[in-house]
Amino acid sequence: MIEKYNEYLKYELNYSEYTIKEYIIHVNEFISYCKNNNIDYQNINKDIIMNYLKYIDNLSNKSISAVLSALRCFYNYLLDSNYVNVNYFKLISNPKLEKKLPTFLSYEDMRKVIDSIDNEDALGLRNKMIIELLYATGIRVSELKNIKINDINFSDNSIKVMGKGSKERIVFFNNHSLKAINDYLNARQFSSEYLVLNNKGKQITVRGIELIIKNIIDKACLKVKVSPHTFRHTFATHMLKNGCPLKSVQELLGHASLSSTEIYTHITDDYIKTEYLKNMPRK
Repeated sequence: MIEKYNEYLKYELNYSEYTIKEYIIHVNEFISYCKNNNIDYQNINKDIIMNYLKYIDNLSNKSISAVLSALRCFYNYLLDSNYVNVNYFKLISNPKLEKKLPTFLSYEDMRKVIDSIDNEDALGLRNKMIIELLYATGIRVSELKNIKINDINFSDNSIKVMGKGSKERIVFFNNHSLKAINDYLNARQFSSEYLVLNNKGKQITVRGIELIIKNIIDKACLKVKVSPHTFRHTFATHMLKNGCPLKSVQELLGHASLSSTEIYTHITDDYIKTEYLKNMPRK
């Protein structure tokens, strides 16, 4: 049965190897649970599913949602193949996912990061440019690596960026970034249409940028955990703190929905509350 289901996922649904592997694991775990409790997995009901969810309630909501998606798909297959008459997993809703507030850097930490970069050679200047651009524009690392020099309008400090879903947008950068770009382009010894190059003069990879950022953060000795996406979060948070309209931040980030951007308002609300409690003289 599992072997046929594997083929179904691979050839009919065209799922990735990773997804197939995860789905098979979740299905096997449920079948094992049924076997250990003398349950025929082809003859289950809603109560059995609810008992299984209690059995795995130590998992996060995200993990439980993944389990339900895998089992819902499996029982769809069983239903289509006439092994079962009802897919009871369709009656079970996924739990609400916990919304984690994104980590962002303070102005002071941002300054520490930039000041920690050794920019005495072309590679150092490149690294400084990477950080300056990520912070000033809020672009993704994947977008940064694909920027071509012709995408940059030096007269009005703007860059044409190709985002998710091949959606093009314009982002803007500050004078610090402009100087960092010019300093790097004047110092590098390789010719290329791409802005960011590796040490061999080829277009840099996402992984290459991630390693550069990791080395910079390690050197800056920050007390907070930082990922490449942290600079995107920092950009959005600082823009909203300084009065930029939410809709404008949405456009700059390239979010398709305003709800994706609204999470940053929670961060700024917490910041405002902290500042209020810190500065209110009458406690």
